[in-house]
Parts: sequence; C-alpha cells; structure tokens
Amino acid sequence: MLSRLLIFILLCTAFILPVKAQTLIKVSGVVYDEQNKPIEKVSVSLVGLAGKTFTDANGKYEIASRLSSFTLRFSIAGYKTEQVKFLESKGTVVRYNIILKPDVKELDEVKIQNKQSRLSNSIAVSVNEIPSLPSVSGNFETILKTLPGVSTNNELSSQYSVRGGNFDENLIYINDIEINRPVLVRNGQQEGLSFVNPDFVSRAHFSAGGFSAKYGDKLSSVLDIHYDKPDSNQIIVTAGLLGASATIKRSYQNGFILFGYRFKDNSNILSTQDEKGSYTPKFHDVQLLWQQNISSKLNISTLLNFNSGRFKLVPQSRETVFGTLESPLRLKIDYEGQEVDNYNLFGAAVTAVYAIHKNTTLKWINSYFESIEREHFDIDGAYIFDEIYPNFNSETFGTVKVNRGIGAYYNYARNHLNSRLASTELKFEKQLKKHDISAGARLEEGRYKDNLNEYYYIDSAGYILPNKDNKLYIPNTVFTENQLTIHTISGYIQDIYELNDKTDVQLGTRINYNSLSGELLFSPRLLIGYKPAENKFWHFTAGIYQQAPSYRSIRAVDGELNLRQKAQRSYNFSTGYDYGFYGLGTKLTFTTEAYYKYADRMIPYAVDNIRIKYLSYDIAKARTYGVDFSIGGEFVKDLISYFRLSLMKADQDIIGDSYTKKDANGQIITIYPGYLKRPTDQRVNFSVFFQDRLLRSPTYKVHINALYGSRLPIGSPQNKIYSDNYYIPAYKRIDIGFSKDFLDKNAAHKPKALGKYFSSFTLYAEVFNLLNINNTVSYLWLKDVDNNQFAIPNYLTGRQLNLKLILKFKNQ
Repeated sequence: MLSRLLIFILLCTAFILPVKAQTLIKVSGVVYDEQNKPIEKVSVSLVGLAGKTFTDANGKYEIASRLSSFTLRFSIAGYKTEQVKFLESKGTVVRYNIILKPDVKELDEVKIQNKQSRLSNSIAVSVNEIPSLPSVSGNFETILKTLPGVSTNNELSSQYSVRGGNFDENLIYINDIEINRPVLVRNGQQEGLSFVNPDFVSRAHFSAGGFSAKYGDKLSSVLDIHYDKPDSNQIIVTAGLLGASATIKRSYQNGFILFGYRFKDNSNILSTQDEKGSYTPKFHDVQLLWQQNISSKLNISTLLNFNSGRFKLVPQSRETVFGTLESPLRLKIDYEGQEVDNYNLFGAAVTAVYAIHKNTTLKWINSYFESIEREHFDIDGAYIFDEIYPNFNSETFGTVKVNRGIGAYYNYARNHLNSRLASTELKFEKQLKKHDISAGARLEEGRYKDNLNEYYYIDSAGYILPNKDNKLYIPNTVFTENQLTIHTISGYIQDIYELNDKTDVQLGTRINYNSLSGELLFSPRLLIGYKPAENKFWHFTAGIYQQAPSYRSIRAVDGELNLRQKAQRSYNFSTGYDYGFYGLGTKLTFTTEAYYKYADRMIPYAVDNIRIKYLSYDIAKARTYGVDFSIGGEFVKDLISYFRLSLMKADQDIIGDSYTKKDANGQIITIYPGYLKRPTDQRVNFSVFFQDRLLRSPTYKVHINALYGSRLPIGSPQNKIYSDNYYIPAYKRIDIGFSKDFLDKNAAHKPKALGKYFSSFTLYAEVFNLLNINNTVSYLWLKDVDNNQFAIPNYLTGRQLNLKLILKFKNQ
C-alpha cells in the first residue's frame, strides 16, 4: 500500500509540471582504434545536456538528443577525447562511426593501471549507482556493505568489517593519499559524514583481502578511490529530509577544480529509536581538490577538507519491550541530563606528479590530518524492569505481572582527544617490456594527547551498594591522561611480470619500522593471475600482512597504554575465479573467492556498537576462512543489479586465558577455553541491490537494497574474561527507493521549463527499513532481584520515509 502511494505521488508530480512532446534525434555507431578494432567502455556523452552511454564489447553505442544542434564527446582513458558537432532535423536517425587516436603518455599509464588492477585482487565499485542506493547514512561506504566479504549490522555507521576483521583493519585511499579517521566515536548516532565525497568519485576499487604490497600495513581490506578530472563543467545540488549537498566541477585546459559542501541532520531517523528525547545531530563537510598542470610533465594537486560534527542529545525516556511471546519483559527509563559530542577533522594534502618520460613516473605526496574530539555527557536515569502479561485477548495484556527490579543508571564523561598525523611519501613507477616496477617510501609522525575522565554504572537491583567500609564502589571508572608520539618508516617494492599472454605474476614486499614496538617488519606478497579466455580469469594470492601497534590498539579499556605491544601478524591465502557470460538476455559477471587467514599474533577485542574495546595486554591466535559469491549485470537495460553471498567462520584462542572454578563436587578444576568465536564471526551475509523500471516507463525506477547478516557473538561485561556465550540477533533490513528523472534521455515528454536550466532533475522517495524490523546493535545489561542477568537490546532505527531531489545544472 505504501509503495503504491509513493508511485502515485511521483505520477502526480510528473503531470503537475508543464510538458511538451519532443521528437528525438538518435545517433548510433561504432568506436574504433587506429587498427580498426572496436573499443569497449568508451564514454559517449551529450555536451552540456543530460545523456550519457558507454560502448559495448563490440564498440557499439546509441544515444538520443532532443535538440537539433548538439555535440557528442567520445572519451576513454588512454585515448584523445574527440568532440563532434551535429545539426540534424527532428526525428532523424544518424549513423556515425569514429576512430580514436591514442594518447601515448596516458595510454602508458592506463596499461600500467589496467595490469595492476587485474592483479590487485580488487573489484570495481559501481560508483554511478550510489545516488540510487537507498541509504540512511548517505555515505559512500554504504555501497561497500553490498559487496562480497563485507559484514554489516549498523545502518547508521560508515564502518564495516571485512572477512572477520574489525573496523581498524581497513585502509582508505583517495588519489593515493591514506585517510585517517576519528578515535572516540562510540556509536552510529554520533557518526556523521565520512571523508569520501560521493559526488567527487569517478572510480573506485575495493579489495577484501590479498591486496598488493603498494598498499599500507593493515590486515583486512583496501578501498582505493580516485577523484579525476571531470568530463565537463557541472553543478550538482542534492536536497532531502536528511541533509543537503552542493558540488561544483570546473575543468579547463591545464587542470580542474572540484568543490563540495555537505550537510547532514539525522534527527528524523533517530526519532524512530526507543530512546526518546531531543536529538540535535548536525554534521558538515567542506572539500576542495585543485589540480594544475605546471607543464607537460609536471602537475600539482591540493586536497583540502574540513569535517565537523556535533551531536547533542537531551534524553527524556525509554521503553523497550523484549523477551519471548510467552514471557515478555519491559524496561522503562526516565532520564535527566544531556550528551554533547564534538568531532572536528582537518585534512590537507599536496601531491606532485612528474613524468620523467613516457613510461616512468615519480609521485611525491605530503599530507597532514588533525582531529579534535570531545565527548561530554552527564546522564542519570531511573528505571523499572518488569515482566508483563502476554495474553493479547486479556484485559491484563501489557500490565505488570512481576516486578524484576528498580534501579538507577549513571553515565558521565569528559573525554578530550587531540591527534595529529603528518606524512611524506615518494612513489616510483616504471614500465618495461614485460615488467611493471613500482616502489615507495613513507615517513609518518603521529602525535596524541588524550584526557579520559568517565564512569558508568547501573545500580541493578541493589547489587552495587556501599560495602562493609561504607564506600561506594564504581567498577567502570576511567581517569587517565596520555601523551604519545609514534614515528613510522615504511616502504614497498613490487614487480608485475608478464610470463606469457595469459599469465601474469606480481611479487612484492613491504617493510615497516615503528618506534613504538621497535620492530622491523617484512611482509612479502604474491599474486598469480591466469586469463585463459577473454571472459575468464583465475587468481591465487599468498602473503604476510602485519599491522603495527597504533594508539587505538594499545589503549586498554581502562585507558592505560600497553607500550610493549607488538605488531599483529596474519598469513593470508586465497584463490578466485571471474567468469563473464550471457544469460537472462544480458551480460552477467560471476565471481567467487575462497580464503584462509591464520594469525599467530592478534590483539583480541570486544565490540560495543561501533566502539572497539581492545584487550591490549592479551595476545591471541586467530583463524578465519570462508568463501564469497557474487553475480551481477544489467538485468534491466542501463540499470546495474547484483546479488552476493558470503560464508565465513572466525575464531580465536587467547593465550593464557585459563581460569579455575569449582565443579559439581566442590573440586577446583582448571578451564581452558580454547578457540572462541571472534566478535565479528558473522557466518552468513547476503545482500541484494536490484533496480527495475516501473509502469513500463523508462523514467520511473525502483531501487531495492536488502541486507541479511547472521547473528554475532557477544560476551557479558560482567565476565572478567573474554566470552562468546551471548548473541546479537541476525541483522535483517530492506530499504526501497522510487525515482523519476523528469529529463531522462529516454523520456518522450520532458518539462520545457526544467530543460531550460537543468540537464537532470531527479526526485527520489525512499522508505528505510520497509518491514520495520527491530535490529539490535548492542545490549544494556541488568540483574533482577534474583540475581538473574538480562540483556536489554538497544535497537537501531525503525521505518522512516525520506524524500530527496538531485539537480544537475546545464553547462553554461
């Protein structure tokens, strides 16, 4: 019923706007290279108008213009861009073939990139689908949660877990610049806009493991993003119930400028949670990229970013019903106080690229990131914990059956963290006849100043009371001041060698020295790629991945620093297969990869919402193995859809975690827990991103994003040792969106008033959490009067309607 209503709204909007019938001019043809071979994936676009397509595997294209006078631009990396002007009568069908000439310098770079992409064990992210993906957070990283190997259980956060790893084990690069992220953020409510501006992204690749040596020293994954020169000048404005953004793209002969501003307000979404109150989440992001070609061999680019977030909550009350149908339980809390958190991040990077000659490049990257994070909360709560009558047909339904406890809740913090990260890096790439050689060296300094002052406890059924000395014991108290400086020297060298036309081998190693641990780390990596046919590709990877201790990993739950911590180390192996084929009337791509990871030195941790609590003084052995499957393609013309399934098991054995207890006979025995499930042991992940057209019209579309993640292990905070005897239930969520582009290239009728100013005018109506499922992100732990422990779920967001409008202005 709700979807029909949304379609009706879109239909009404379409007919309210004035329309005028227009006859299209259709242009089709083939794009060739100088050897008369067709070129695939050439961008064919209408300059200054809405309309863009790509050539298929046979170099064929087809595009339509509503104007008699128009210009087509043909562009692809490695070839010179061509622009062709047309002046045709309405209704004309034009056949136009074109030959693109190679851009020698750029083509050499593309050959290197293509070979390295094929051997980077990564997949291309469908960046063009991001505006259509229904998303609560609005961050670029949302699309990663639909990819193989990525686990999810929190729609509010841009953080993600990959193949059993945690959030801190993921690398993010923008134009080869490694991006830093805040430390103190503890839940998705506080998290605002991620560093990546989706409107800037021109291409992106994601590796879920087995990545090459040129990437940094992390254990799990790499997201490699590029902000490239735009095809044309453009202004994009997005406005919706959850925020707004504006992007300006300017391209000129010797460079380009990208400027963007984003704003986000989550108050509508947060109002669907059990905890009621006044939510004021305000997030801002300003980003600028300027690249200037100094000469034919040298260009310099500057990336600037300021990201600000302020989260304020004045809680009033909470009511959570949980348990079973036979024995429902209810928690009621009345609050006093407030929470005010501020997160500010400034980032700057300057990159110089010098082409020594056509197949040799030198790149110098300098970056600086500073974050100022503040957490202030002082919240008191009084709660009543009851068992209620379950009979729907009885007058007593919902009334109190048994009172389980009455108590108080206290949460206080004054946490301040300043961090500064400065680095300089040199990268070198050279292409020989059968070798692509690359190397790099990086110097980095990190400074941290951390003041922690927080306490938290629940007076649960009186089990926290003054002891015999009449002193109140508060167990969860942190009060410490830390100052630390870490210097890191790292480097890599790798070679891609072409054994024959079908087989390539990539061999490389990383080296890392960290002043904190004093270790010199070597991490060799191997990747073999075999392509028996154009539509088939096999690969095998093996390597050692090491992650040096960071400020985040050495800080224990009590705020103390383990300055003797050593690097985490994992031995990774994987094999995969990619297969392209025609089915269901379209070209589909099937990928699968099996992997095994063994870590002989891992720092165990617990996860609370999105906060990672390291057991910094412990060491564990860990195992992770699984298999990923994915299939995708244009099930509907020009609309990408894909399905993925991931199966995984992740466990760990904490060294020296044995303990003693009394058995049934009163004898003291020693317990050896052995391998326990890791906090990220999500055995099954399944996702669907599907797009279709509605009402047999090319301008009405539906976009469905469905996610399923099986249950996650969790331990009670009452246990003094790591445990995995509780579970967070499976994460199940469906978001759906409907859209209409009033100026779609395939539309026969377009509003003349809109076409005068805009190249695209797209309205979206989205329903988040369509089935209104209560997904649990963490627990509040209580004991009743009989000393029985209960885990009260903290639910994520409920069903919510969102509207947004994306405008692309005409190129003036």
